[in-house]
Amino acid sequence: MSVKTEVLKLLEANRGRGISGQEMADRLGVTRAAVWKAVKSLRSAGYVVEAGNSRGYQLGRDSDLLSAEGIGLGIQPQYRSSEIYVRKCVDSTNQEVKRLALEGGSQGLVVLAEQQTAGRGRRGRSFVSPPGTGIYMSVLFRPSPESGQSGDVVLMTTAASVAVCRAIRRMCGAEPEIKWVNDVYLRGKKICGILTEAVSDVESGRIDTVVVGIGINYREPEGGFPEELRGTVGAVYAGESSPVTRNELAAAVLNELFALYDTLTERTFLEDYRSWSMVLGREVRFTSSGAGADAAEWECGRAVDIDDRGGLVVEKSDGSRQVLSTGEITLRVSPKEA
Repeated sequence: MSVKTEVLKLLEANRGRGISGQEMADRLGVTRAAVWKAVKSLRSAGYVVEAGNSRGYQLGRDSDLLSAEGIGLGIQPQYRSSEIYVRKCVDSTNQEVKRLALEGGSQGLVVLAEQQTAGRGRRGRSFVSPPGTGIYMSVLFRPSPESGQSGDVVLMTTAASVAVCRAIRRMCGAEPEIKWVNDVYLRGKKICGILTEAVSDVESGRIDTVVVGIGINYREPEGGFPEELRGTVGAVYAGESSPVTRNELAAAVLNELFALYDTLTERTFLEDYRSWSMVLGREVRFTSSGAGADAAEWECGRAVDIDDRGGLVVEKSDGSRQVLSTGEITLRVSPKEA
């Protein structure tokens, strides 16, 4: 591991207090000159590393670059074998994970990016991913037939929604809600989208890999979101200061996601999913033909439950019920009743 990487780990681990160049040199077994060179390199990479004769080096409060070192500090011990990669810019973190999976990437591999140029949502919709303001990450899972998880991968999007909500509630003190099936809302605006993609083995037909992509709008970009999105898209921190770093929130989401994956077959997380649903009890319109469908192709009903497969149970005006699966349904929710 490079001196630069080790110095960054020390700085991340000592946020809020200074650590002298000599202390870092002693702990790493290198010279002070090597530490100074590493700090210089970190500054060139965009880290705000403050220094003072009496307080040593420390990361500035506004230094919030994503890093494997910073995220790794928050990962629970049982999940620290997961490989974490941070890219400056990729087309899509889901695509990057798929490429690494073909190269033999292991269970729990994570890719994060400061920016995506072709971030995607369901039905191929684009996911706006401006640099330095979001948490764009994808995680690789390799379900085994023995675990029973391969039969429950349809629940991974549902579980990921709960993981995001749990992390934000615990770390940020906010109370996000879930719009079935893959969006997380806060203060009435979308702050997170989730895209789960499964790849099957051609010969056996069983699911070989599952990639869970999570895009969180952590803070608003400078100048705000594009005009056409401002009425519907928000951020975890909308203008106010952010005491929780992106690295800390990313680690919290990963811890929750890994834990839910380990207990996926138990389905206990569905209680939180139902509790935090912004859809249940409300009138909805739905279609399998996409958002641009003709009026005649939309059906109406009241969302009354989430079943144990993550399907949305809708009761129609004639009293019949229909379960909407997560695949190709477009959903619209009526405003809350006064």
